[in-house]
Amino acid sequence: MVARVMIQGCGSNVGKSMLVAGLCRAAANRGIRVAPFKPQNMSNNAAVTSDAGEIGRAQALQALASRIPTTVHMNPVLLKPETDKGSQVILQGKRLQHATARDYFKLKPKLIEGVIDSFTRLADSADLIIVEGAGSPAEVNLREGDIANMGFAQATETPVILTGDIDRGGVIAQLVGTQAVIDPADNALIKGFLINKFRGDTSLFDDGYTLIETRTGWRGYGVVPWFPDAYKLPAEDSSDIGAKPTNAAEETPDRPRKSLKIICLQLSRIANFDDLDPLGAEPGVDVTMLAPGKAIPGDADLVIIPGSKSTRGDLDFLRDQGWDIDLMAHHRRGGRILGVCGGYQMLGHAIHDPHGIEGAAGTSEGLGLLDVETEMTPQKSLTRITATDLMTGEPVSGYEIHIGRTTGEARSRPLFTVGDEPEGAQSPDGLIQGTYLHGVFTEDTYRKRFLERLGGTGTARYNEDVDTTLEALAAHVETHIDVEGVLAVAKATG
Repeated sequence: MVARVMIQGCGSNVGKSMLVAGLCRAAANRGIRVAPFKPQNMSNNAAVTSDAGEIGRAQALQALASRIPTTVHMNPVLLKPETDKGSQVILQGKRLQHATARDYFKLKPKLIEGVIDSFTRLADSADLIIVEGAGSPAEVNLREGDIANMGFAQATETPVILTGDIDRGGVIAQLVGTQAVIDPADNALIKGFLINKFRGDTSLFDDGYTLIETRTGWRGYGVVPWFPDAYKLPAEDSSDIGAKPTNAAEETPDRPRKSLKIICLQLSRIANFDDLDPLGAEPGVDVTMLAPGKAIPGDADLVIIPGSKSTRGDLDFLRDQGWDIDLMAHHRRGGRILGVCGGYQMLGHAIHDPHGIEGAAGTSEGLGLLDVETEMTPQKSLTRITATDLMTGEPVSGYEIHIGRTTGEARSRPLFTVGDEPEGAQSPDGLIQGTYLHGVFTEDTYRKRFLERLGGTGTARYNEDVDTTLEALAAHVETHIDVEGVLAVAKATG
């Protein structure tokens, strides 16, 4: 049996994904064949895998940290929220069905089979698997049929290290309280704890650390300070939107704004928003995620309408904010607009969903800024591709992850070609553009050329900087976590 350890948290967004990425790189640096695994994830920020499926963005980053290709088996169950009450269920990389919360509980027996199958397949090519939990094991009302935390740990006899987030406050209660409510059999699987996101002098928490050890009987594996460069890594959770620092300098009469100003609309079901990360990494570019209720600034150089898990629903949401009026005004001023995936579909004349794939069947009137229209189709496009940028003739890599087929006159002015096929569309003046391609801005050369067309410059080395940040994260983990102790826990079970 493969060596394995599971990092669970006392809640969502306590930093589990980042810790697993750091531990994966630390293990890889030791020459260990390590792989990440998350039984169940919930995110609209997905990555297309090497085996043509989709997984959560965090597992793709963890695979990069592990220096291995991505596979659907790293995240066998992915939930992509489409409404407040329901999600698209992805099983082993492929769409299974839409399910409400109540429907999902009925699916769990089928899903756990897929989870165990994926874990077994992953174990065949790894010496160590570092597993990430979801939410908290303290949600004991959801324990029956659980596949995300203790249910998985029990099924695979995987030892657990529990993480508390001290930045939220009440970390002693988080950890001690979790032990107080979980089943004794689940408690027996917890071998220790970590404290994450500490700010300041960690020695000030020595007494609290000892208290947790005394009250729980668990061993502490470290107090991890806040990792200041986390914003340089692709984020998965939409709660992280806005956490990245801006490059905009304070504007004064003596120092006018010099940065390009890019605005991205924060849709209610925004998907694959990490497309913006490479643009935000450029020192000469100010990328702002525009919160609902705020007007699009009149001095924006580019407005991006991003992808969405519910295109027609988010088109209504966009109009509810008055952004449709702002976009028309921006266009009249000669401003540029880029629609990516769902945003591309919104730019057209209409979105038809005759089969009710994203909700109630019907047609929504689009923004009418591109001479195209879209029909939603059951088949999902999931593929990594190499395209040619028609402005420069240079190759660019990206991926498609969408449903729907877009047609219309504007497609006679594509942005790219994929093989012999045109991709994307633009208005006759080139100010309005749409594409299904995600990830193209990670290419340094393409991003530089794109920014030059806007009147700016591109100097960042994005992929290189991400890898450098993963190395820094591994060093951070090595300094503040007893990594050898964590590996010993994993090997004791493998």
